Amino acid sequence: MFENQPKGLFALALANTGERFGYYTMIAVFALFLRSNFGFDPKWAGEIYGDFLMLVYFLPIVGGYLADKFGYGKMVTIGIIIMFLGYLLLSVPLGGQTVAIVAMLAALLLISLGTGLFKGNLQVMVGNLYDDPRYANQRDAGFSLFYMAINIGALFAPTAAVKITEYAQTHLGYTAPGEAYHFAFMVACASLVLSIAIYYLTRSTFRHTEETGKKAKAAAAATEPELSKEETKARIIALLLVFAVVIFFWMAFHQNGLSLTYFADEFTAKTASGVHTMPFDVINLVMLILIVYAGFSLFQSKTAKGKGISGVIILAALAVLGYKYTRANGTIDISAPIFQQFNPFYVVALTPVSMAIFTYLANKGKEPSAPRKIAYGMLVAGAAFFIMLFASQGLLTPNEQAALADNGELGPLVSPYWLISTYLVLTFGELLLSPMGISFVSKVAPPKLKGLMMGGWFGATAIGNKLVSVGGYLWGDLPLWVVWTVFIAVCLAAAIFMFAMMKRLEKVAK
Repeated sequence: MFENQPKGLFALALANTGERFGYYTMIAVFALFLRSNFGFDPKWAGEIYGDFLMLVYFLPIVGGYLADKFGYGKMVTIGIIIMFLGYLLLSVPLGGQTVAIVAMLAALLLISLGTGLFKGNLQVMVGNLYDDPRYANQRDAGFSLFYMAINIGALFAPTAAVKITEYAQTHLGYTAPGEAYHFAFMVACASLVLSIAIYYLTRSTFRHTEETGKKAKAAAAATEPELSKEETKARIIALLLVFAVVIFFWMAFHQNGLSLTYFADEFTAKTASGVHTMPFDVINLVMLILIVYAGFSLFQSKTAKGKGISGVIILAALAVLGYKYTRANGTIDISAPIFQQFNPFYVVALTPVSMAIFTYLANKGKEPSAPRKIAYGMLVAGAAFFIMLFASQGLLTPNEQAALADNGELGPLVSPYWLISTYLVLTFGELLLSPMGISFVSKVAPPKLKGLMMGGWFGATAIGNKLVSVGGYLWGDLPLWVVWTVFIAVCLAAAIFMFAMMKRLEKVAK
């Protein structure tokens, strides 16, 4: 799995892991912060949340354009600095009045701009590693590993957000959640310092991918045949078709930070006891990840020493889980943001599984093309919201549930395993769509337009993230089954469109 990959992949992945840890620490609490600190209703909180996500993924278009002119590495560095300033401003507790709202919005603009300069260009640099013929056949696997590294940062983010918030409330006197959430934003600041340190300490392994636009174009002209106008047009049209589909995936997927978080906060059991506490301890999740990776290593290792080390890791992880099981005899509170740890956990744990499956299919000559994987991903995402449809049977509307809470009453709640299962299925869809989509863009984009086309991928994601706010507008008087049916319909429609365009997409992907 890790063999025959360029060293620069692991360096860039680690740099991105630090940045993503900070971002997802913020995202884990952001929608709840908007409601508790400023008193926004679900619709306004959803609107701001969706607009922010839109900018985060739209501005890489600007970042890609600038990088094509001035160089990818330069934009990545400037982006981290701007992001740091944004998180720093968001960390300052200014209350909930006009000044605080203005400062919050300014912070969001800085974070969005910095991410726009950093995120897409770093991924273009990853793609550039595979322009080397030695690694060309490892492109899809490389992006899967890169995507896994992103989610290692995201895995620990919800726990960090919850723990630092709880610490601020219990030890520092910030009893109001809105005030305590600022400490989660401070964690994001620290993570960016780590990210830039990793970037510069490991720069020698990927410096050749930072070339300026002019140098990159000259290198492309020297190593790749010039595309005709017809070929360039066909590639751009294919990319635009894929962009149109991913809009609706991200509209549905990023409900994890909005309507699914609202569901966790308002309709999911508030406590867990006994063995049911184990999924909410990130250490247990890490042990499961170690078992998965060590298991693959055990069967793939070519030496007795390698197999022995893998076996020891498995036994040690099982011992930790066994110890945790014997200690799981109390009751814990379940905080809504903690559910966001399950998606990155599944990504990290399932990446080697998905890679093994696709490697097996590739050896048999039956591996689906990247466009076909994307279409399957849309179908799987729709299936995830079917789970929520069943979970919501017999529940009140959000407004009815809120009315009971205002009167000091507790409405019906459901098991947390409904959400945990939903995140599992959503993750299968994500693994089929997101890393494969990025790989498809890096492969199909005309050489002279790589930065702009990667920006286009994020632009499509931006539109999808803007549409995330639909979840906030649906959250109120409508029955919950209606809310989830909307996202089911969106995913199915996008999948049907993708299959209809499959021949055109697979032609340019060859």
